[in-house]
Amino acid sequence: MRVVLFFRSLGRRLWPQHRAGLVGLWVLVQLWYLWQFRGPHFANDSARYLEYAANIAERSYFEPGHNLRYVLYPLFQSLWLRLGLGWWGIVAGQMAVSALATRAIYRGTRRLALGHRAAAAGATLLFIAWPDIQRFNVFLLTESLFISLVALSFGAFTRVRHGRRQDWALLLLALLLTALVRPNGFLVGLAAGLAGLDVLRRRRDPRPWRAALLLLVLLSPALWQALNHQLATYYLMDTYERGELIFRYQLWAVHQTEPLHMPPPGTGPAARVLYFAFHNPIYLGRLMLGKLFVFLSYLKPHYSLAHRVVGVAVLWPAYWLAARATGRPAIWRPARVFLAAIVLLQTAIIMLTVDDWDVRFLAPVLPVIFVLASLEVARLAKKLVKQ
Repeated sequence: MRVVLFFRSLGRRLWPQHRAGLVGLWVLVQLWYLWQFRGPHFANDSARYLEYAANIAERSYFEPGHNLRYVLYPLFQSLWLRLGLGWWGIVAGQMAVSALATRAIYRGTRRLALGHRAAAAGATLLFIAWPDIQRFNVFLLTESLFISLVALSFGAFTRVRHGRRQDWALLLLALLLTALVRPNGFLVGLAAGLAGLDVLRRRRDPRPWRAALLLLVLLSPALWQALNHQLATYYLMDTYERGELIFRYQLWAVHQTEPLHMPPPGTGPAARVLYFAFHNPIYLGRLMLGKLFVFLSYLKPHYSLAHRVVGVAVLWPAYWLAARATGRPAIWRPARVFLAAIVLLQTAIIMLTVDDWDVRFLAPVLPVIFVLASLEVARLAKKLVKQ
């Protein structure tokens, strides 16, 4: 009993300084990864981003096709190259944006928790301490900026509750930048749109809801073209034929039990997926379930046993807590829809495409899961204290 009282008293004394502690931890984590990777880390796709950035910096040349979908990151890199700061400038810029993202996680979670700091501290601590988030800050890849922009979009979304124009402008800017940093960045804007549709659907006056549905119907041809444009440079049928759950990794693959019915030549990208799904439903279902497991389980074959154990011990309960939080009326409903939609849309994208050997596709949605899980933990802790 004395030990419990001691730690409770110690916690009360240290709690007023928790924000300073989080800041200090964030700095230590950045220094750790700089030391671990010996400065900026050149990874698999770094060459094409740096070449693209050099073309922008030197000739203001923007590449067409697939690379145009990553335009924000080479543009971001080109700013530092023009300043003559090179790779270190890029990494410093990524860390600066990450610092803003960390603040957005804290403040956004605190707004959803109605001012209570425990949930905000928990979500921020996980965002800082989770190894597969902060390490990307020293990588010359899009992941750092994408993760940070998802967090900044979340922070901006929680501000629009009060309806101020500057907050709406900030949210639109964050959503636009997120859409430009990676091909799947549009999902954050789509999640915000779904949250807005949910708000209209729940209003007493049905006219705005009906108008929104009519607008979607009228825009459906343009949306179909946009979907085809997004899929044009991906070779999904090849990955489907190979049965890949992880890109270019055959040890974990779904094997065919009968010949596949492939779409005829000339079929559009989106129509190819629909054709394949209609003619190979069982095989595609096995593929999608396998990708779902690989994506969320954290049991990637390339990771060490310790890495996988920590992932299962933390993330699996976090998924459960986050799912519970999405049903809590005490949390602002548009935010719950927005956060849940980000996770579900990213999961759907992976199930229809293919996962990567690491967690670079899961990392951008982990902050969302940590926010929801921390809100639920804070609620449970408060309930226990009352008892």
